[in-house]
Amino acid sequence: MKIKHTTYLSLGSNLKNKLENIQQALFLITEKVGDITKVSSVYRTKSWGFKSDDFLNICIEVSTCLNPENLLDKALEIENTLGRTRNESKNYQARTIDIDVLLFNDKIIAYQNLNVPHLRMLERKFVLVPLTEIAPTTIHPIAKETVLTCLQNCTDGSEIEKTTLILKRPIPLTEKYNYIAIEGNIGAGKTTLAKMIGNDYNAKLVLERFADNPFLPKYYADMERYAFPLEMSFLADRYQQLSDDLAQFDLFKNFIVSDYYIFKSLIFAQVSLAKDEYALYKRMFDLMYKEITKPDLYIYLYQNTERLLENIKKRGRDFEQNIAPEYLEKIHQGYSNFIKTEQGLNTLIIDVSEYDFEKNETDYQKIIREIKNVKSL
Repeated sequence: MKIKHTTYLSLGSNLKNKLENIQQALFLITEKVGDITKVSSVYRTKSWGFKSDDFLNICIEVSTCLNPENLLDKALEIENTLGRTRNESKNYQARTIDIDVLLFNDKIIAYQNLNVPHLRMLERKFVLVPLTEIAPTTIHPIAKETVLTCLQNCTDGSEIEKTTLILKRPIPLTEKYNYIAIEGNIGAGKTTLAKMIGNDYNAKLVLERFADNPFLPKYYADMERYAFPLEMSFLADRYQQLSDDLAQFDLFKNFIVSDYYIFKSLIFAQVSLAKDEYALYKRMFDLMYKEITKPDLYIYLYQNTERLLENIKKRGRDFEQNIAPEYLEKIHQGYSNFIKTEQGLNTLIIDVSEYDFEKNETDYQKIIREIKNVKSL
């Protein structure tokens, strides 16, 4: 599990569409820095220390895994993305966006061009007023006073106006979902993605226990003979695991992410069982299925058959090496039919055929962005 830090940032803009600049900064901070847990009201102030157009200012609370140096790098990167230009002058100047690191946990940091707490935050009402709104009892680690007390002691006489302007706070995964199920064909990367999300967002992992199934190697050696006992044992194990784990929510975890959903059993059974065996199997499945909690989000990772075969070969499980392309196509068709016909399931299909989300951070963030943008049913 990655260590989470709490940081407070100040954002300001006085060029072009000021509110839109700040809104875009919030989206980029969510993507590149961490979850925004609090956003202050929007305040309007005169330019501070130089003559220019009025500023819009806010403060935000962010939960991040970044260290302070990387946090500053990302803040500067976001400023650059949103068109801020810097010159060698030390004088204040107008800007599309300004992002300052105010506080980082309770740390005192002096490192090259990074100073935390921000050296001038106690002199600026345009910082302290919005910061007090979201963190009045937070202690300034140098002043040893609460942010509210620091505001009361501030000698800045400039006027600050609370506006009625509205910003959209990007909702973190930890607030949006209680249970995410990730599905896909053999070798699609569902377990890898589930583990990555679990690690990054402190989620409880529910991973399929396929390695413990004694029928699996036998099935790949003689599918016709071992299909029914294999599918029945998987169904029983999946039902028990999901029933137990979904009922016992861990108070120390933010949500649950699994690398399978119970309907997987029926899809594979359709492919592997004879007609009479499947009829019996489905009767058992229907009894269990109505008792299982549906996920808030069902993710299907699609990979083309060529990539699936490459992945299967790469991970090197002996009993999988003779899987035929036709078998994978049948499984994919089964999932496709399920997704088209299943009612009331909040489904996200992601084509990851050209992704390497395990090694490429950009690909991984594309997936996370899609997950965050899904509208709830």
